[in-house]
Amino acid sequence: MSNQGSSRFTPQNKTTHERLSTHTVGLVALSDFRKRRAEVLEQQEREAREAAFSGTSTPDRSVTGTPDIAGSDTGSAQGPVKKKKKKQAKKLLSFDDEEEDDSGPVTKAKTDSKSETTHDDDSDSKGKSKFKANASVGIIPKSKTKSALRKEAAERDALRAEYLALQEAVKATEIAIPFVFYDGSNIPGGIVRVKKGDFIWVFLDKSRKVGAELGVGEKTNARREWARVGVDDLMLVRGSLIIPHHYDFYFFAMNKALGPGGQRLFSYSDKAPTKPESTVANEEKSDDPLTTSASKAAAALALPDINTLEGANDDPTFTKVVDRRWFEKNKHIYPASLWQEFDPEKDYATEIRRDAGGNAFFFSQ
Repeated sequence: MSNQGSSRFTPQNKTTHERLSTHTVGLVALSDFRKRRAEVLEQQEREAREAAFSGTSTPDRSVTGTPDIAGSDTGSAQGPVKKKKKKQAKKLLSFDDEEEDDSGPVTKAKTDSKSETTHDDDSDSKGKSKFKANASVGIIPKSKTKSALRKEAAERDALRAEYLALQEAVKATEIAIPFVFYDGSNIPGGIVRVKKGDFIWVFLDKSRKVGAELGVGEKTNARREWARVGVDDLMLVRGSLIIPHHYDFYFFAMNKALGPGGQRLFSYSDKAPTKPESTVANEEKSDDPLTTSASKAAAALALPDINTLEGANDDPTFTKVVDRRWFEKNKHIYPASLWQEFDPEKDYATEIRRDAGGNAFFFSQ
């Protein structure tokens, strides 16, 4: 009888605490405990729904009762039901540390209301956009159409053509270079007409012809000697710098290269001069392929006077035409010992001139 009485009052449904105690025997990790606890809660909710659908009126202690926190087996003492803390609306089930304090069952009405609220929140969150603008990205350039790209390309081509035309106009400008022949002493050479786009070797070739015409030299057959001299046998010394043959005068005009003492090597303008209409008309006539030698001579006479060209008033001793063979023989003697080849990367304006022994000079040129 005692066994029947005891089995009569024994609840058929186990509480959450009892089920957890049977499922978590020997488990130590907190993650395993949460996993088992979630499974027990899901099983209780499933049993509650099945009981509601079947219409049974058997009270479920796991749903209506409160767990015996003190650990008593009878479960007769019923304490006050704890209020469960509100969870965030976007979460269906959260197994945070806050729920560890509340391990008791929840009523059927509460579970139904929570499921409804969670479904509503999910529908609201799905309706909202999940993508947000990235604030770290700068201003994105607008995409250009093909017509806009073609227009920009045409503008660049026009500017390039304009720059090339201006560059050719500057290179075609004539200048005058007074010079002297130097072989230990200054021998007057005269003035040579060249263009800003010409190379140094063009000037040396014209100066060689001037030396042959003047017969510069001590020998009786000086003209014949000048005829045998090539451009590679001559050097252009501007101040105390030897200018290599491959440079053009346009390079020095555009870069405004400075020599020793901060003086410009070639003080020519880098802008194209304005041409009068008569000069333009003469140039158009000279381009005619049917011109004769007489017309060419007339056009040469129509050129502007060399004394009116840019650079005609420069000091002729600043520009020296030197025979390379003489320089190789006398480069240890002053002033040839001070000459050095031009280097565009070197700053000659702040250079302290020294001799071969490293002693600084007490003079400047």
